[in-house]
Amino acid sequence: MKLIYDVNDKPKLGQLIIFAIQQLLAIMTATLVVPVIVGNGMSPAAALLGAGVGTLVYVLFTQKKSPVFLGSSFAFIASMAAAFAGAVSLAAGYAGLIIGAAFAGLVYVIIAIIVKISGVAWINKVMPPVVIGPTVAIIGLSLAGNAVSDLLKGNVTGADGVMLASPLLTVLCGVVTLIITIVSSTYGKKYGKLIPFIFGILGGYALAGIFTIIGNCCNVDAMKILNVAPFAALLEDGKVTLATFLSVPDFTFTTAFKGFGEITGSYVGTIAMAYVPVAFVVFAEHIADHKNISSIIEKDLLEEPGLHRTLLGDGIGSLVGAFFGGCPNTTYGESVGCVAITKNASVYTIITAAVLAIIISFISPFIAFVNSIPSCVMGGVCMALYGFIAVSGLKMVQGVDLNQNKNLFVVSTILIAGIGGLTLTFGKITITSIACALILGIIVNLVVSKAKED
Repeated sequence: MKLIYDVNDKPKLGQLIIFAIQQLLAIMTATLVVPVIVGNGMSPAAALLGAGVGTLVYVLFTQKKSPVFLGSSFAFIASMAAAFAGAVSLAAGYAGLIIGAAFAGLVYVIIAIIVKISGVAWINKVMPPVVIGPTVAIIGLSLAGNAVSDLLKGNVTGADGVMLASPLLTVLCGVVTLIITIVSSTYGKKYGKLIPFIFGILGGYALAGIFTIIGNCCNVDAMKILNVAPFAALLEDGKVTLATFLSVPDFTFTTAFKGFGEITGSYVGTIAMAYVPVAFVVFAEHIADHKNISSIIEKDLLEEPGLHRTLLGDGIGSLVGAFFGGCPNTTYGESVGCVAITKNASVYTIITAAVLAIIISFISPFIAFVNSIPSCVMGGVCMALYGFIAVSGLKMVQGVDLNQNKNLFVVSTILIAGIGGLTLTFGKITITSIACALILGIIVNLVVSKAKED
């Protein structure tokens, strides 16, 4: 892939800010929704700040060689829920979030030390392209249902909680978003190619706004797609004040400090059991993500700066992110997809996006704008993002001889297990479909690796 901006290239300041905002729009919805799912008063704005700080930590550990943003990890949602469920108080639950992230970070540190000593040759042997390629494809394909589901949703619900907008109109808004993104990326000039998602989101948002205005004026519920309630919350006596424009997020550590005194040994054991196994699962996804990024920038990140550095950056970045926002972080496929589509791999874009995430977490109107973006619009964007992740994985298999049955068995096992949604649950621990597919692929590959060529 010919990049417009390579990893070490630095765009001009104005362009840099626009590119960074695009990265934020790509990752922000998912990052903000994790604390909402977990509940217990967790702050989405604090999670965004934690993601920004965690990304800066990651960039530091990876020596500015890996252009990817870290966001709130969905893999740890059940672990965070377990932290609250087993706590004697809400404050203790918040303390449990930080302790859990520390356990996950410790797993990464231990693996990083092992990798530093043993090298990565064994990983390349255990996870050759025939294994890692379809696994990366599964990362995108497993999210396809989320993108399609979002296409059918608006942001306005009735008193009974049922969405008001007609699915036909929401799909139209999503498809328009997708088409604008595609046209900007393929037919646009250099600048248009670099920010297709901003054009797509703004176009879809505007169309949803037009439908909503007509729906409100004519009292047609089916046309009400865009929810302006997040903006209404900014008003105080009908005006936007400094207090409503700027707000300090409810950081996890401020509540956690009150609960550390209530922590017991048994509770720490519960936290460890909830977080440590998941960290091992996320390790497998970490490798797949970095293989994907490596294929896009045509530099093996597992070799340089090294898997031990990416692991340390991810692990310590998760701990720092959880300290502020409660959510462990992970490399985001949306960020990787954004790099692949825009061909902008500048790590300075990632750094700027991280800094903006920290600043924006204090600016209520921007958070309100992101919260007001209809699901169908983000669904249109994600169709492109997730699709590019899947295609990136399939490209890794191009050099694999699929005329050989032994290779076909490996690829087919991974694809079917991943697309079929195979998951395994042990108590409160769930091995995701991606991790299950990867593990099965590794096992099958080891079984057939010594077979003779057909």
